[in-house]
Amino acid sequence: MNQISVIQTQAIKKTFPGVVALSGIDFTLHTGEIHCIVGENGAGKSTFIKILSGFLRPDSGEIVIGGHTFHHLTPHLSQEQGIQVIYQESLLVPQMSVVENIFVGRELTGKFGFIDRKRALSETRKIIDSLGIDLDPQAMIESLEVADRQFVKIIKALAMNPRVLIMDEPTAMFNAQDTDVVLKLVEDISKRGISVIFISHRLEEVARVGDRVSVFKDGKTVASHENPNRDIDLAMITREMVGRSVDAFYKKVKTSPGETILEVKGLKLEKNSPEVNFSLRRGEILGIAGLVGSGRTEIVEALFGAGKKVQGKIIIKGQEVTINRPADAIRSGIGFITEERQKTGLALGLSVAKNMTVAGLNKFKGFFITPSDETHSAGRYVDDLAIKTPSLQQEVRFLSGGNQQKVVIARWLFRESEILIFDEPTIGIDVNAKAEIYRLMSELAENGAALIMISSEMPELIAMSDRVLVIKHGQVTTELSGKDITEEKIITYAFGVTDDEQTA
Repeated sequence: MNQISVIQTQAIKKTFPGVVALSGIDFTLHTGEIHCIVGENGAGKSTFIKILSGFLRPDSGEIVIGGHTFHHLTPHLSQEQGIQVIYQESLLVPQMSVVENIFVGRELTGKFGFIDRKRALSETRKIIDSLGIDLDPQAMIESLEVADRQFVKIIKALAMNPRVLIMDEPTAMFNAQDTDVVLKLVEDISKRGISVIFISHRLEEVARVGDRVSVFKDGKTVASHENPNRDIDLAMITREMVGRSVDAFYKKVKTSPGETILEVKGLKLEKNSPEVNFSLRRGEILGIAGLVGSGRTEIVEALFGAGKKVQGKIIIKGQEVTINRPADAIRSGIGFITEERQKTGLALGLSVAKNMTVAGLNKFKGFFITPSDETHSAGRYVDDLAIKTPSLQQEVRFLSGGNQQKVVIARWLFRESEILIFDEPTIGIDVNAKAEIYRLMSELAENGAALIMISSEMPELIAMSDRVLVIKHGQVTTELSGKDITEEKIITYAFGVTDDEQTA
């Protein structure tokens, strides 16, 4: 690996109201290096890359790029220096095609100044082919699965011919197969001489691709390790991040599920789609497994009234209910912690208190709701869920991913929802925050709540679920329980053929 530095930062500091995000970051990135950054949510990783991309201005410190020293960057200046960032959040235009998103704002033109759509399409296809992925460059973004949208962001960044590519949780939305494609792509990019800053909470990915691994904690770089043989000690990394061993994670309190609280009968998402039938008991965590695009999220969205369905009965506590929109589901005692919490789960510009109480405004008396009313009602959940925030009036966008997830959970607890749907509950949060989310889910089940959990992480499904439904092509291919909940069986039914397909 070339030891010439592309980026160096010295004593970078950044504060927000009530929060010290970075308290002196020293960091070096070499040419063609894959430098991984790990750390808990709130350790300063996202703030650091936003400073490198010019979206945040540091309070002090220096950034040295290619021998030139900067006290701060702008987005335009960052791109001029060859830095491209693939953010965890989606920055694509849903109503535009893949190729239009790739070149939006820098459209290719011909000699008379007209947009050269043919050339743009050709350039996009070249990149897609080089990645070896199956993606229609003329497809609309809104029609794509979450994983395919992430591929589009990677293509868009590569089309800019970057010197430095910063990837923030690039595999968070992917199944194992798509994750493998991305990791091989990252390795290929570095071989081309492009330097990569790779941020991930999946430590096994870091061990696989990282030439070097830096650990952020409390806004500082607490350690940096070389990883030439791809054999870095993950237990050591975990201890440096959170102060305890990885063995402490993935534990669920054993419960004895009670009576059936929810029954879904004959649910069909489309006229010709298969029927979906399942039940849920109090005190139970029902896992839902399947590949990305298998129909997992579509099924629970239909249950919550946020997705299309053409038929089906939903029975809660023995009574059939009509759910055509989310408001109907909320009134029926169902809460939904969505996969993309920053888009559909939270109002990022509102306070922690407002986000907690917004689904239960009917619980307040009178015509006017004051900030003190919200603070009084929401205050208990900060302590109960161990939410780290300077105050309940803090805008929720300043919280870490794990704490944002807790705010969404607090919303449904305030609403007193008895049925909770978790769609990828620990996506994009660190191992310590994961342990806290698992503890909360276990306590909810122990106290009689009924939980549905969609997850792409096998250890999570196996450790947290009392039963697991495996979904393929919108159909329940099997139900697993007890010792039958194994990675081998889940993968077999997720990838394998169903009984109907065998007899077809």
